[in-house]
Amino acid sequence: MALKRGLSGVHRIKGGGGGSRSVLVLIVFFCVFAPLVFFVGRGVYIDSSNDYSNASVKQNLDWRERLAMQSVRSLFSKEVLDVITTSTADLGPFSLDSFKKNNLSASWRGTGVDASFRNSENQTTLDVKPSIMNAKRDSTSKDGSHQKVETPAKFYRRQLREKRREMRANELVQHNDDTILKLENAAIERSKSVDSAVLGKYSIWRRENENDNSDSNIRLMRDQVIMARVYSGIAKLKNKNDLLQELQARLKDSQRVLGESTSDADLPRRDAFYYLAAKTIPNPIHCLSMRLTIDYYLLSPEKRKFPRSENLENPNLYHYALFSDNVLAASVVVNSTIMNAKDPSKHVFHLVTDKLNFGAMNMWFLLNPPGKATIHVENVDEFKWLNSSYCPVLRQLESAAMREYYFKADHPTSGSSNLKYRNPKYLSMLNHLRFYLPEVYPKLNKILFLDDDIIVQKDLTPLWEVNLNGKVNGAVETCGESFHRFDKYLNFSNPHIARNFNPNACGWAYGMNMFDLKEWKKRDITGIYHKWQNMNENRTLWKLGTLPPGLITFYGLTHPLNKAWHVLGLGYNPSIDKKDIENAAVVHYNGNMKPWLELAMSKYRPYWTKYIKFDHPYLRRCNLHE
Repeated sequence: MALKRGLSGVHRIKGGGGGSRSVLVLIVFFCVFAPLVFFVGRGVYIDSSNDYSNASVKQNLDWRERLAMQSVRSLFSKEVLDVITTSTADLGPFSLDSFKKNNLSASWRGTGVDASFRNSENQTTLDVKPSIMNAKRDSTSKDGSHQKVETPAKFYRRQLREKRREMRANELVQHNDDTILKLENAAIERSKSVDSAVLGKYSIWRRENENDNSDSNIRLMRDQVIMARVYSGIAKLKNKNDLLQELQARLKDSQRVLGESTSDADLPRRDAFYYLAAKTIPNPIHCLSMRLTIDYYLLSPEKRKFPRSENLENPNLYHYALFSDNVLAASVVVNSTIMNAKDPSKHVFHLVTDKLNFGAMNMWFLLNPPGKATIHVENVDEFKWLNSSYCPVLRQLESAAMREYYFKADHPTSGSSNLKYRNPKYLSMLNHLRFYLPEVYPKLNKILFLDDDIIVQKDLTPLWEVNLNGKVNGAVETCGESFHRFDKYLNFSNPHIARNFNPNACGWAYGMNMFDLKEWKKRDITGIYHKWQNMNENRTLWKLGTLPPGLITFYGLTHPLNKAWHVLGLGYNPSIDKKDIENAAVVHYNGNMKPWLELAMSKYRPYWTKYIKFDHPYLRRCNLHE
């Protein structure tokens, strides 16, 4: 009985074991797999390190998650939790364990990442702020929507991208600076090799020496384009927007003109328009001349006279000869001379103009007398002795051949040189009157000849004290190496020229010349001029102009003056030293870019305009301004 009872108890226990085993399975299912599904859905990954897990749970999980974790820890051992963590480690590349396993692409890896994870489980990435490390992947905004928060991996990757961009930007800036510096240095070196004197010479005889290369103008223009680009870069760096826009506009114009030209012959022809612009009186100056002329002839004869006429023939005073048909230019010459003179009362100005501008010239100086200085205006057309029977150049200008040369529309020209010498100024006797100074001023001993495109910056009275050593003409020489020597102005293929002159003889400049009229008469300078002018009737010795016959007439009779007396080139040469200009007694705008034209170089124009009062009523009415 006892044995049966024990066996039956055993059977009873075996039978009840099946039911308790099912209950245990259900408990394990709900306790293990339900939290597992919950954790997977929430995307929470538990670290194998207890310290890290505790810190992460406290900061990132809400109260439900903390409650669940407590329940799980009470049910499972550490080994079970490690199995759960391992099973969720492959859920995505953004899990923390992925960083531990170094499952990063090559572009995400940084120096020291592996070591940081090996040395400390609490440190996950380099240079990542703890606040970013501990942030939740998903945060709920106030309105209930989910907002993505930057993960440490994204943050680290963004930092690398920003560093790469910054490094690339620095490289580009450095490269740009180096490029600009190289361009500047190259342009400076190229500009040194370009002799600025080439711009002002106008030889028409030895053309093979004048222009050795058929692309010299092309190369010069390209050098200027390079310089403009360099200065554009500098203007951009200095935030000079106005200068930048102007340079860019000029660059476009130059590039359009250059096009695909490979030689000077490919460049568009614009010589006629250029010389027309250079030699035409601007409308405002023409307006000024017309208004002054009208007002002059409205004056009564007694009001048309200048004071101190007794000084006109006094040889003890300082006399100036100025021949001009430009009222404004003549006024600048007179004003600048008087303003820089130590004793203006001893200066006498002899102005000669044509009949068209005679009234305007008189009216201007009647309204604006030169202080205590003496001034007198004459009309070249009233010099009755100056006629074609006495003056060879007048006879030549009246010839049929000369009229055809100047006025026949289909007359052939070969380049800008011939066009230059067809300039209408050569038809005016004002240009040739310089060869007749003793006839115009018979009672004077010395006279200083001035062109109307100069300004005076110092007292000129010491020039009367210069010893000319028996020479007739005192002038500043202009030769430098091979430029401005006789072979650039005269035709040495002609035997008369070749026999009598040295092709390497130094040239000199008109514009400021001291003439000894006593020595002039003694040596019959006007007769020498007439002789050579008659020989050049067919223009075989030189082309039209006054400098070539001047070089011939005063050959061996010119005394060189100190170059500081007379600085030339402000009408064509952009590279004159500023110190030379400021130290000069006279500066000369010889060339086509006269200061009263729009063609003038802006950096030289203020030297001229400072002697003009632009608030004058006549100037305002004719729209003359700086």
